[in-house]
Amino acid sequence: MEQKEIEKMLPTFFLEMLKEQYDETNIQKILQGYTQNRVTTFRVNTLKASSQKIERELQKANLIFEKVSWSEEAFIVRNIRKRDLTDLSIYHKGEIYLQSLSSMLPPIILEPQFGNDILDMTAAPGGKTTQMAALSCNKAHITACEMNAIRAERLKYNIHQQGASCVYVMKKDACKIDSFFRFDQILLDAPCSGSGTLNLQKPNFTKYLTPQLIHQVIIKQKALLKKALCILKSGNEMVYSTCSVLAKENEDIICEVLKQVDAEIVPITIKGKEDLPLLPTKIEGTIGICPTELYEGFFIAKLRKR
Repeated sequence: MEQKEIEKMLPTFFLEMLKEQYDETNIQKILQGYTQNRVTTFRVNTLKASSQKIERELQKANLIFEKVSWSEEAFIVRNIRKRDLTDLSIYHKGEIYLQSLSSMLPPIILEPQFGNDILDMTAAPGGKTTQMAALSCNKAHITACEMNAIRAERLKYNIHQQGASCVYVMKKDACKIDSFFRFDQILLDAPCSGSGTLNLQKPNFTKYLTPQLIHQVIIKQKALLKKALCILKSGNEMVYSTCSVLAKENEDIICEVLKQVDAEIVPITIKGKEDLPLLPTKIEGTIGICPTELYEGFFIAKLRKR
């Protein structure tokens, strides 16, 4: 699809935001990413199965799979749709979890540790929550926060299905967590515009992408990040992420909050980082990911409270 044709399908205000932030080459990459149908991806739930076992099961089902350089548990399957993958026993047993590659990165970057008190501030539906449980071998103490009752029930279901016994669900707005609480690690996958996940092939794909929505989520993002740095133990680290490609929801939020809180950026260094479809970011050490056939547009930053 030609770039001019893509631009006609997107809101003018959004294109202007992209042009303020990126050069023409990166804008073209982002817009082309919106035309792609993403392939099926999942991660192995190591609380119930090994990657080797899942590989054998995929081979039995005649499925063609690929791996990524940054995780042994992440799989790409090109010759099956998501809804077909849910028919397999490995899905029903909770041995795999359908998850985008981009959303697997924040827990890996956080590096959840055994015995730590960890907060997942906006946890539903639980992909990152259960991933942290698996990464810590169910030996961390994870509080998963979700204020919406329906989403909290879905979160509980996924936690049970994945065998993430170290997780406690708190039905609460994370902004209102009492400030006397303290956590060793925090994951804040903040609510956002979803500008990294747009798909031109879906009907009404920009229905909720409005200036009003972006204004509202920016307010919420600031409040959540301030609260996170308040209840994070001094000297410890947290991860902030969104599925947005807009600096207004990413770097600008961090820069503003860091003026008010004594914290610093921790440069992200992970195995296989060079293989990610990176976008330039305003803050050195953070990661911007371009939407592609394999990845959703994403932003990730790691912060340490001084």
